[in-house]
Amino acid sequence: MRVRPDIDGVRVITCSGEFDQDTLEPLRQAVAGALADPVRTIVLDVSGITFADSSMLNELIRLWRTGRPMVLAGPLNPQMARLLELTSADQLFTVVGSVEVALTL
Repeated sequence: MRVRPDIDGVRVITCSGEFDQDTLEPLRQAVAGALADPVRTIVLDVSGITFADSSMLNELIRLWRTGRPMVLAGPLNPQMARLLELTSADQLFTVVGSVEVALTL
């Protein structure tokens, strides 16, 4: 997990590796920090995720429910894209091809 310094009110959290119920705590801490700070938008760089299960999906939905603008920056790996598609969660999130694109929104 890597958190970049804020850029014009945008917090970029870079996720890499596998995300399941046993590995979500660093993401939860990074998100809690972003929610506690006056950031305008949270960008989750999910391009480095190699596996994500329903626990990760639940964490994304929990973040979405806070009402804080959030962008998923990819590209998404096929497994994560399929998870979002099968659950129709892809309709909840703004997904873009890169962090650079996310920073222009």
